[in-house]
Amino acid sequence: MTSLSASAHIDPSPGGILNLVRSGASASRADIARAAGLAPSTVTARVEALISNGYLREAGPGTSSGGRRPKHLEVDPDAGVALGVDLGAHHASFGLFDMGGTLLAERHLDMDIADGPQKILAWIAAEADAMVRESAGNGQQLRGIGLGLPGPVESPGGRLVSPSRMPGWNGVDAAAMLSVLAGVPALAENDANLMALGEQVSLAEDVDHLVFVKAGSSIGCGIIASGRLFHGHRGMAGDISHVSVPNAPQTLCSCGRIGCLDAVAGGAAIVASLRRAGVDVADTGEVLRLAEDGHPLATQTLRDAGTRTGGVLATIVNFFNPQRLVLGGNLSEADAFVAGVRSAIYTECLPLATDHLEIAVTRAKALGGTIGAAQLMLDHLFDTRVINESLA
Repeated sequence: MTSLSASAHIDPSPGGILNLVRSGASASRADIARAAGLAPSTVTARVEALISNGYLREAGPGTSSGGRRPKHLEVDPDAGVALGVDLGAHHASFGLFDMGGTLLAERHLDMDIADGPQKILAWIAAEADAMVRESAGNGQQLRGIGLGLPGPVESPGGRLVSPSRMPGWNGVDAAAMLSVLAGVPALAENDANLMALGEQVSLAEDVDHLVFVKAGSSIGCGIIASGRLFHGHRGMAGDISHVSVPNAPQTLCSCGRIGCLDAVAGGAAIVASLRRAGVDVADTGEVLRLAEDGHPLATQTLRDAGTRTGGVLATIVNFFNPQRLVLGGNLSEADAFVAGVRSAIYTECLPLATDHLEIAVTRAKALGGTIGAAQLMLDHLFDTRVINESLA
């Protein structure tokens, strides 16, 4: 896992040098000197300070360009660990990563978000402690926790704002509470945003403009613009859950309005629709299994949901013109849903907007949110200002 927020300007400070190495742009002192325009003696002094403070380490000889082979530099993975947590309505995914971004351990556990913030956040802190004890290397300490939440998170500020499926969480600063309970820094973000970030990190190629759609029991969206997570003015960028869908069933949404995308195309809406039609299904997983077995009504309902979702996404594709549109969440496992999304987008978008657009199912899959959450914390821990202040 590497930082994806480096700009074209090279910061020659110690923190800037560290992030040159972390991003993969430089792997030796000579690389750094060339990239940052610094004298070799200055680079050596700053690299040695980063090594002695546990940020970098030498990892053997690098590739020679004709002279003596340079010493390869990398982020010291033993400097600590970061935990990424992705909360859903009834499940939580945990991923423990070293400082180089390597996954050390993962857990996927049942929970109920309706138990409230105090109980859930205390449980997360206890799980964090257990995972560090069981899976971290000798002497590695937890440096921070990134937390994905299934509701709108104000930016800046970090407070949950009117989360429709999180009773007792409205106005809660989950990161501040978790930081106190766990004794380490914590950051909170909307889950779809972190899935977008996790997807970007997981891609082998650089993608600067990406739209990620979380299509599960509810529908959310995260946006990567010019290589960075895009929040908008107050953190609501990409929230498509409550966009009205033309010609959709007049279904009452949890927000109090009629015909919102979440209410007519989310997993909960699909289950409710099939039940009204006399199909005995308990959850989205059962709907997917029926569709796999060729159940005609389940298949058609999934395709209709995909078409409605694609209709909303077509406006985003026309407006934002992304390189990649990624479908995640359990509905993305249904071919009928994905086909509906594709059909609507190619029907309703301008040709130039879909030229070279890649519509794909997530590569990060169930770990996307935890990867994004850990990346959020690692980016904070490696922030140039934080590093420079620690070495001052």
